[in-house]
Amino acid sequence: MEDVLELYERPHNPQEPVLCLDEKPVSLHGEVRVPQRARPGIAAKRDSEYQRKGTANVFCAVEPRAGRHFTFPTPRRSGAEFAKVIAAIARRYLCARTIHSVVDNLNIHCRKSLTDSLGPEQGIQLWNRFTVHYTPKHGSWLNQAELEIGLFARQCLGKRRIPDLATLKAEARAWNLHINHKRTLIHWKFSRQDARNVFHHQENLFMRSEN
Repeated sequence: MEDVLELYERPHNPQEPVLCLDEKPVSLHGEVRVPQRARPGIAAKRDSEYQRKGTANVFCAVEPRAGRHFTFPTPRRSGAEFAKVIAAIARRYLCARTIHSVVDNLNIHCRKSLTDSLGPEQGIQLWNRFTVHYTPKHGSWLNQAELEIGLFARQCLGKRRIPDLATLKAEARAWNLHINHKRTLIHWKFSRQDARNVFHHQENLFMRSEN
């Protein structure tokens, strides 16, 4: 926990950006009947019945201090898709010395996903561009990407029905342009000292005696 919180307390450094990454499953739904658009004096109407169109996945990444947002809809959550996302993020930080990446302990968040997908040499080379910080067990709430997912769910998905992956990609791309134009920041307030107070942490001092 302290490793992640210490990372958040560092001043913004473009040479060592701090990026938080997580993913969200998305249910795809199609309309059974064409919705009626709103007209003067008549409210829009949508039938309660819908068609299930399967599921998709969205990788959400954010650089909280810089207000940079990246959203990657994929057909599934897999190691191969994770490798593609990592490669896409690396291309956006070509001048960085290292990219600090905060992720949870999901099994695909590892070097093996990259080496299996890209081969050992390219996979290791790409993985080494990142300094990975894992949230502790039951501590995924420390990942600011969860706040990013909340923003994406409210502002982009809302209560609309998205029928397919192509539409999801188009909507995510439009939302990305909008939120990156605004440079929306995430102001993280929970510090290491706050964590010590909440969890009643006491530092143990060990004394060595010599005979």
